Amino acid sequence: MDRRTFLAQTGRTLALTWTAAAAVSAEPAVAETQATAAAGSARQVIVLGAGLAGLAAAYELKKAGYAVAVIEARTRPGGRVLTYRDPFADGLYAEMGAEYVDATDEYDHRFCKELGLKVMTAKLYDAIFVRGQRFKMASFKQNKERLPYAGTEGGRLFGQEAAYLKRLLALIADPEKLPPEILKLDNLSVVELLLQEGAPDDVAALFTYTQATESTARPHEMSALHLVRSHRRSFSEDTDEGRILGGNDQLPKGLARALSGQILYRRPVRKIAHDGDGATVSFEEDGVLRTLRAPRLVVALPFKVLRDIEVTPSFSPAKTKCIATLAYGHVMKLAMQYQRRFWDEPTSLGQRVFTDTMLRRVYHFSIDQPGPRGILMSFTSGADAEALGRMSEAERLQAALQEATKIWPEAPRHFEGGAVKYWNEDPWIRGSYSFEGVGQARDYLQIAAAAEGRVHFAGEHTSVHRASMNGALESGVRVAAEVRKAEGA
Repeated sequence: MDRRTFLAQTGRTLALTWTAAAAVSAEPAVAETQATAAAGSARQVIVLGAGLAGLAAAYELKKAGYAVAVIEARTRPGGRVLTYRDPFADGLYAEMGAEYVDATDEYDHRFCKELGLKVMTAKLYDAIFVRGQRFKMASFKQNKERLPYAGTEGGRLFGQEAAYLKRLLALIADPEKLPPEILKLDNLSVVELLLQEGAPDDVAALFTYTQATESTARPHEMSALHLVRSHRRSFSEDTDEGRILGGNDQLPKGLARALSGQILYRRPVRKIAHDGDGATVSFEEDGVLRTLRAPRLVVALPFKVLRDIEVTPSFSPAKTKCIATLAYGHVMKLAMQYQRRFWDEPTSLGQRVFTDTMLRRVYHFSIDQPGPRGILMSFTSGADAEALGRMSEAERLQAALQEATKIWPEAPRHFEGGAVKYWNEDPWIRGSYSFEGVGQARDYLQIAAAAEGRVHFAGEHTSVHRASMNGALESGVRVAAEVRKAEGA
């Protein structure tokens, strides 16, 4: 059988049909994918994006008997999960993207268990360095020291804003039925609300380094409604931020292995056309535009990337607005390799330090690896990440070393180099994760997650557990169930 006949027969038995814009037949890898899918099921789904959301959706659909094709612009799976190994010595590694697996992250733990991966318990914050002052967390929690921020309570670091939300929280009898006075807070920023409720400027300033850093946003960009609605599950100094032993990239790689014949890498999507029977995806392949059609499409791309993909016909006005305006922050990870782990010594301020420096959160990353060398990791976001982003990579590392030296004066003597990942300059991400900006906390989550005909949406921005690996995985599981329900499966 020649290739033309093979492709013609495949097309009759399978809706996942590849056509070239400038060629008669598909390349062998495409034909192989078609044959694999044809053998599995008569039900087909295209998934856009091989991040955790897309991988989880494809993985669950494959288990349910669907033929799945995953289209990914990169040459690797994982999206914002990115583990660096090559830049470092002695087998050290660093998480340059998504890092934390909290104790309560149901979907992280579920998939890790299924793939045989071990989750480490977190190392909690043990020190604070703000406004040039140093605090040991143990004595600070005993209320022996106070933060140099006006209007704050002793003995606690995170959640200082809660004291100024009491009046509003008392109005909420049922979290599922918020009164009008609470809903209208979506029109205010966090800063505006705190000042309105009598908080001094310092409380809003501290919020920049506590909750706003976790959201990768600036407080004046964040919805006050989100603050009030989510205050009980806010990040704190006691949050169990574990991670996967040996590297978080093992999670997407494990899912990708289960889908290896069905992931098509190096194929950026350029256009989506959808109708009542399915969707057609146009993507680039070695400079040639090709298309793939299926009865169902799962879009698991960040909305900042989806904005530049042509959609015909346009999605609903609400969805289109959500895609065009959903807020994303600025985030940068800096990994600094040192030949000596001076932060472990008795005279050190600590191993995991909360700061108001440009580093924001800086911590010993190599807790699961022996040896004299180690990595200090910084998670910085918002205005500081944006400022560092305007520098060259060498300048970023030099600035990071200078900031680390404020906390550990001996740092320059042991510094050997490092690596940087600024996600806002990544062409397939273009930002951090999503957050609820002013005017976006009331209904954006529901709009982002809602299907548009035969097009379904996954990603951390569609999950109640947003901004996390857990949220991405949850959204993939949700959308796989949504597809099955729509198909009557």
